[in-house]
Parts: sequence; C-alpha cells; structure tokens
Amino acid sequence: MSGHSKWSSIKHKKGAADAKRGKIFTKITKEITLSARLGGGDVDGNSRLRQAIAAAKAENMPKDNIEKAIKKGTGDLDGGAAYEDVVYEGYGPGGVAVLVEVMTDNKNRTVSDIRHIFSKHGGNLGENGCVAWIFEKKGNIIISKDAIGEDRLMELALEAGAEDVKEQESEYEVITDPGSFEDVKSAMEGAGVPYLLAEISMVPQNTVSLEEGKAGQMLRLMEKMEDNDDVQHVYANFDISDEIMEKLS
Repeated sequence: MSGHSKWSSIKHKKGAADAKRGKIFTKITKEITLSARLGGGDVDGNSRLRQAIAAAKAENMPKDNIEKAIKKGTGDLDGGAAYEDVVYEGYGPGGVAVLVEVMTDNKNRTVSDIRHIFSKHGGNLGENGCVAWIFEKKGNIIISKDAIGEDRLMELALEAGAEDVKEQESEYEVITDPGSFEDVKSAMEGAGVPYLLAEISMVPQNTVSLEEGKAGQMLRLMEKMEDNDDVQHVYANFDISDEIMEKLS
C-alpha cells in the first residue's frame, strides 16, 4: 500500500483525525474557499470544489461552515487572507519521496517551516520536479479483508470502473481514475461494503521499504508535516510492514 494510504489508514484506526478535528476543519475550509475563488461556487461545474465539499461532509462539517467558506471564495463574504497553492518536494529517511501540498498566505514562512521539518526528521527539501514524477493522481479506497472476499470485491470494483485491486497484508486497495472515483465508492456503499478510507490522492508508482528505525523517523516526519497549519496534504512512497507499523503505532 502506498505510504500516504497506509498512513491515513493508521490514523483512521487510531482515531487521530477525531482528536484534531478543529485543525482538519480549518484546512478543509481553506480548500473550499480557494476552490470557489478559482473555479466559482457552482458545485456541478467545479470538480475541485465538489471534492472539497465531499471531504467536509465526510468529517461531519456543519453545512453553515461549508456555505460560508464558499461565499468567502466567491466574494459574497469577506474572504480574509489571500491563499495560494504551493507544492514542495523532498526526501524523507531512506530516500523516500515526499510531496507536500500547502495553502499559504506567506510562502517565505511556509518554506522555512517545511525545510525545518524535513531536516529535523532525517530528510531534506528538494528542487521542484525532483519527486513529482513518481506520483499520479488516483482515487484510493482501502477496505479490510474482513469486509469482503477478493473475488467479490474485484467483480464489484471493476464493474464500477476501477483500474485495479491490490491485495495487501490485511487490506485491499482499490485504485481508480479520479473521474471514476465517485462511481466506484458509490458501488461499494450500494453493496454494503464498508471502507476504511476513500479519497483522491497522489499515488506513487513505486515504493521504498523501511526498517523500523527509519520507519519511525518517517512517521514522525509525516505527523509533523500534517500538524503544520499551511499543509493540506502530504504524500510519500514509503512502505512499512504491518508488523513494524503495529510496533510503532
């Protein structure tokens, strides 16, 4: 499983997302506002806004919060700070490729913070383009092996338009084209198949296996990146065995 997906799955199991709901709401609000500013407030004609609202609903964000964020983006309410998208690239422990998507109103502050987090946790900030080629935007749905058999999942997923179903140690990873993501997710929901994680993310084309020491460093780097208020998403191509992951979590 890709590093980002495994990291997200572990956070889900630990309930870490619930503990940081306020921070999550802040990041989703920024994404909704910028999406509406760049592409307008019409959900049907703005796929980025549609995905941001779906993320907000998945976190049970109140409807009023969503509507206010859209209005700030379209200029119907005072929008406050002017945010912009920036992507930083670098390397984590063991040469792991790391892609950091941020939304900031002060690039000097943000790049300083990102560089510090990399260097403090066994990595380094790289040049633009150094690792972006490793990642592709894909829909990603993680399902426990206890929830469904592989043959049935394969049949459901491929009929709904999924590209692939990968078997992991204790879970299945359903990969989709971004345009087919909602159809595949709806097919899982319609069949009563619960999922641990469903999101559109940057999926690596290859992975780097980490032993316990570097794995611990890598997970701390991921956590510190996500704790930064300007960071929206962090993607990485590490692979950590379930056995090591259980020790570290």
